[in-house]
Amino acid sequence: MNRALTTAMIGIGTAQAMKMPLTYVKTGKWDWSQVIQTGGMPSSHSSGVSALATYIAMKRGLSAIDFAVSSVFGAVVMYDAMGIRRAAGEIAVEVNDLDEQVERLAKHHPGIYHARRRKALKERLGHLPREVAGGALLGIAVGALSYFLEKK
Repeated sequence: MNRALTTAMIGIGTAQAMKMPLTYVKTGKWDWSQVIQTGGMPSSHSSGVSALATYIAMKRGLSAIDFAVSSVFGAVVMYDAMGIRRAAGEIAVEVNDLDEQVERLAKHHPGIYHARRRKALKERLGHLPREVAGGALLGIAVGALSYFLEKK
């Protein structure tokens, strides 16, 4: 199997698995849904792309084209996680709050009709910079470990 791909997938899986105990430490509750949730600490996106880039850098060298491609890809993914996806999550919070406010207003004014959304918009989409950094550090460790454990 492709060692670089496996390394990236292990980086993603490790980050997702770490979200459960970290959430437990923070909230005192085991939340198994953390294994499949987006957002939170550490960023699995950052972990996966960092693991991939680190493994390729150690295997092929910093001057390899595939390292350059994986690094640029990783930078775009991490920037997107902190920027556009996070902004979309913040907008979802506002839309969900607005729906609640209109519903309350409709209850006080019988002439106003409001049908509540059946499902709230997903609010945890992106990452804080520290979550991306945590994922990147985890990915670097996973990528290096994969390289050192590889049979030569």
